Amino acid sequence: MKTIGETYESAMKITDQKEADKYFEMLVQESMQESGKSREEIEKIQRSNLAYLAGYYDDETRLRVERLFCCAHPIFGKASEHIPTPEEAFE
Repeated sequence: MKTIGETYESAMKITDQKEADKYFEMLVQESMQESGKSREEIEKIQRSNLAYLAGYYDDETRLRVERLFCCAHPIFGKASEHIPTPEEAFE
């Protein structure tokens, strides 16, 4: 089984929408085979995971990942609406 970093690190480098769509489809297919959950559930989980990991990267990466994968950080929401300060994030 892959770690979170191994699973999503490549996504943090993607800059092209077609490449992002292809990568996302691969994530969804792999997860559906492994978990037996519905496509809808898997897409929600994958988008949340992508956005969560992007939160550990710089603001530019987080904004790009959220745009390319149509996702929002599960705790902080969309980076395009607000990027928390380190103090806000700590709280």
